Amino acid sequence: MAEELRRRSVASFERVSGGTKHLVRVATSEDATSIGRLLHDFNREFNEPTPSPDALADRIRYLLDHGDTVVLLVGNGPEGLAVLRFRPAIWSTKLESYLAELYVGPEHREQGLGRALMEEVLNEARVRGADTMSIEVDEPDMAARHLYERLGFSNHQDGTGPLMYVYEREL
Repeated sequence: MAEELRRRSVASFERVSGGTKHLVRVATSEDATSIGRLLHDFNREFNEPTPSPDALADRIRYLLDHGDTVVLLVGNGPEGLAVLRFRPAIWSTKLESYLAELYVGPEHREQGLGRALMEEVLNEARVRGADTMSIEVDEPDMAARHLYERLGFSNHQDGTGPLMYVYEREL
């Protein structure tokens, strides 16, 4: 598996979404500046507090170097990103994966970039040994909710059971 992960870290993958091929690749520490800019833009777009792009780039370098975080980039700019986190699962011998962020710049939306990213996110999580993925999404973000639901995600226990909630608080 280590060889497969090393090979993936330098590979790019073409995903076809909406009839268009999109380049998706695993980011390296060298991409931290672009990732910091995209994460900063994401929080600014939704009026959320955000560290500077440089501070975010430093944090991403740290996370990428410590092995439990993977960032996928789409497009040449890049135009979007997905941030995945991994941890050992309790209920299986596999990993749990968490999609921490998914963002495509506003000028690049509705071109299939988000779907291309998500398809590769799912593949990357499987390759790295995860058997589940969780996502948090705000109720009014209908575009993201529809994308996740089209890809098989549900906010109901076992797909049809009670509605699941996510709670958080600052410590």
